[in-house]
Amino acid sequence: MKVRTGDTVIVIAGNDKGSTGEVRRVINKTNRIVVEGINLRWKNKKPTQQSPQGERVQQECSIHSSNVMLVDPETGKGTRKRKSEA
Repeated sequence: MKVRTGDTVIVIAGNDKGSTGEVRRVINKTNRIVVEGINLRWKNKKPTQQSPQGERVQQECSIHSSNVMLVDPETGKGTRKRKSEA
C-alpha cells in the first residue's frame, strides 16, 4: 500500500475531491483507508441507559486507497510515491 497511518493525503476522486487530511487507519485486506474529516456519514445509535434519547453521530468511513495521493510537504500538492530500490 502506498500510504501509512499518519501520512497527509489529498483526495483526488469522489465527493471530497480536493480535501486533505491525515490517515487514521489503513485496512490492507480491502485496500481502503480512513482519513480524518473525509467521507463523513451519519450513524444513528440506539437508546441506552446513558443516552435514553439515542443519538445521531457523524463518523468517518473508509475510502479506496486509489482515490488519494500523498501530499508533498514542500509544495502542498499531491505527489506520486515510487518504490525505493534497496
